[in-house]
Amino acid sequence: MGKPTVAVVGRPNVGKSTLFNRLAGERISIVQDTPGVTRDRIYADVSWLDYDFTLIDTGGMDPSANDIILRQILQQAEIAIETADVIIFVVNVKTGVTEEDIQVANILRKSKKPVVLAVNKVDVMTKENLDVYEFYSLGIGDPIPVSAGQALGLGDLLDEVVKLFPEYDKNEYDEDTIKVAIIGKPNVGKSSLINRILGEDRLIVSNIPGTTRDAVDTPIVIDGQKFVFIDTAGMRRKSKIKEDIEKFSIIRALTAVERCDVAVLVIDANEGVTEQDTKIAGIAHEKGKAAVIAVNKWDSIEKDDKTMNKYLKDIANDLAYMSYAPRVFISAHSGQRVSRLIELIKEANENHARRVSTGVLNDVLAEATAMQQPPSDKGKQLKIYYMTQVSVKPPTFVIFVNSKELFHFSYKRYIENQLRDAFGFSGTPIHIIIREKAAK
Repeated sequence: MGKPTVAVVGRPNVGKSTLFNRLAGERISIVQDTPGVTRDRIYADVSWLDYDFTLIDTGGMDPSANDIILRQILQQAEIAIETADVIIFVVNVKTGVTEEDIQVANILRKSKKPVVLAVNKVDVMTKENLDVYEFYSLGIGDPIPVSAGQALGLGDLLDEVVKLFPEYDKNEYDEDTIKVAIIGKPNVGKSSLINRILGEDRLIVSNIPGTTRDAVDTPIVIDGQKFVFIDTAGMRRKSKIKEDIEKFSIIRALTAVERCDVAVLVIDANEGVTEQDTKIAGIAHEKGKAAVIAVNKWDSIEKDDKTMNKYLKDIANDLAYMSYAPRVFISAHSGQRVSRLIELIKEANENHARRVSTGVLNDVLAEATAMQQPPSDKGKQLKIYYMTQVSVKPPTFVIFVNSKELFHFSYKRYIENQLRDAFGFSGTPIHIIIREKAAK
């Protein structure tokens, strides 16, 4: 398994989002100019002691509600519970135990997941605070008093959370195995694609969104190369209410993307790129994963000589932040271009781990700065001293300069384009870090 996942759940108005934002710290407030990446943020990467984990926020759970919106929120929370390794159950000390708290507690007991009970809005941390003890009646475990608003008791809460993390091996597969997450909205053909690659029907395929219940690892060897395909789970339909389940599929993609080397975003050719596609793609982009975009069901649409170019243009516009991801038009049903998809996955994985020597890098940098002079402002010229690669997956470079302020975004993009022209890097994002260094 990959990084642990922690879901924050509870009935409405107990302070879940405040707690989520407090635990997420500054990360949640980072604003990027990437459409679809930070919108409707419901997750954040959190570190505590020596542990890194993914925190998921959920809406207020009201199991007895009949309102469609509230039923959607409940379903979203249930997905988060199924996905999580540990659950933080938030209650409100000022209202005491409510009927909704009892109903949520019953759902959590049935999940058989480890639960940490956070009694929120305890503004005075004293041992004599008897109001906290009322929550023992929920039968969920020891209540931990916290105040999300005042940042009290959060360390004790996180100590209990990390104690419950499952033991896991970060290297569950050997280094030669390419881990591929098949991501996308429900019913775009993710399971059908894996079945086509396998040549057998090992995953249940249905046109009901959410047939795949849990993430499934499927190992296979293709032409001597070992792969593990991770099929991101769909979602159960528990009622006939027409819930807008697509917006919650992002939760399913989180853990799969965290574990993968290459993410394959599957898009339905009949629908084109949707807002939900941009959000799911944004997860892979944000995590720095290698990526390939596969437009599935290509055999099911009417085409002329302009159709493919139109799709390529739409993808370029809607997924502009993933311009590095190669595109391939496939049919999981007929097998059209699936072998090409495998080649692109291998290429993206190789580029994701590519390392370039410092000498060669600086030759490219010198040529780039000669072709386009570094910018200047008010008579002060940007000086670029040298560049070095500091890590892979994704390839990450540090450029030492005399002034970070003079290194404009447009020039940074120019340098990235020069690196791509020189070394390819198809299928992988590139991270460039600018650091100031005093002139010798």
